[in-house]
Amino acid sequence: MGQDQTKQQIEKGLQLYQSNQTEKALQLWMKVLEKSSDLVGRFRVLGCLVTAHSEMGRYKEMLKFAVVQIDTARELEDANFLLESYLNLARSNEKLCEFHKTISYCKTCLGLPGTRAAAQLGGQVSLSMGNAFLGLSLFQKALESFEKALRYAHNNDDAMLECRVCCSLGSFYAQVKDYEKALFFPCKAAELVSDYGKGWSLKYRAMSQYHMAVAYRLLGHLGSAMECCEESMKIALQHGDRPLQALCLLCFADIHRSRGDLQTAFPRYDSAMSIMTEIGNRLGQVQVLLGVAKCWVARKALDKALGAIERAQDLAEEVGNKLAQLKLHCLSESIYRSKGLQRELRAHVVRFHECVEETELYCGLCGESIGEKNSRLQALPCSHIFHLRGKPHRGEGL
Repeated sequence: MGQDQTKQQIEKGLQLYQSNQTEKALQLWMKVLEKSSDLVGRFRVLGCLVTAHSEMGRYKEMLKFAVVQIDTARELEDANFLLESYLNLARSNEKLCEFHKTISYCKTCLGLPGTRAAAQLGGQVSLSMGNAFLGLSLFQKALESFEKALRYAHNNDDAMLECRVCCSLGSFYAQVKDYEKALFFPCKAAELVSDYGKGWSLKYRAMSQYHMAVAYRLLGHLGSAMECCEESMKIALQHGDRPLQALCLLCFADIHRSRGDLQTAFPRYDSAMSIMTEIGNRLGQVQVLLGVAKCWVARKALDKALGAIERAQDLAEEVGNKLAQLKLHCLSESIYRSKGLQRELRAHVVRFHECVEETELYCGLCGESIGEKNSRLQALPCSHIFHLRGKPHRGEGL
């Protein structure tokens, strides 16, 4: 198969994929991969396969195609192709919660000689690195990366990248418990979709609606949370987006738990866990188990809660997410306090404080910990964050 035919078949596959005929598109692209002798065409079709498998939640297959794409880029001996393939490798590892590997591959991207692709993809590299730092609960480094990605988006008028960064910033502020900003950023993403997203994939609307749902739930606006989550889930089901379906199910379960409707929450946690396990989202599994543990605590089934916490703790340590470990130690501490088991209680108090220190979640001005309760935060230009009420009147260093 020559260059022109390869190009035609790739385009045909894209049309099938965009019309939700995913399996037909995959079959066509695999056929191109087998038969085409055109290296550039093979590189492009591997990129299509990486993206498609990412959106379907087939992360191990995504990683496999990303590795083959790097070999193809090396054959082409072109730094632009090499940067793009390393970015796909970084994203694949990010999806599989291999955050240290993600950061390493992103640094490889940034270390490549200046290329045309660097100007186009630099923001996406920073975004992927920020997501990985967030996965490891390295909040200052995550914020630095997100702000760098946002600068790329603004400098290049890339509204699509800005939309994705806003969703990640929503997640960032939800984790450090500034719920106003956790809502502001996905609302900004939804505005971008409304203003510029006529030709975009519906996944951008779905993504912004999901992050809005999370923030609304945290703010206690459960009706709005349910409405946004239903909109996101509808799009996820239409497009066979398994990762987003899992996140929506988790959000639905959390909403029902917040309403005190544990009977409805449990089966949604189970469904979310099933998909999270299937696709390999270990951090998502931790979040599910944390919600399940809270349900068992509410039902006074403390031993069942501890069972869920133990499973979640193993996964959180495996992934390296310090914030999840902190939350799990905090929940364990309250359970052992109610059981009157002092030795176990002390062990979890010690580990809780160690996790707080490791995440560096302290306000640089008032010295209090960040993320204990909903509070307004402000970021300095150096990406340190502090409580807004602790802000100096004269604005030193701002």
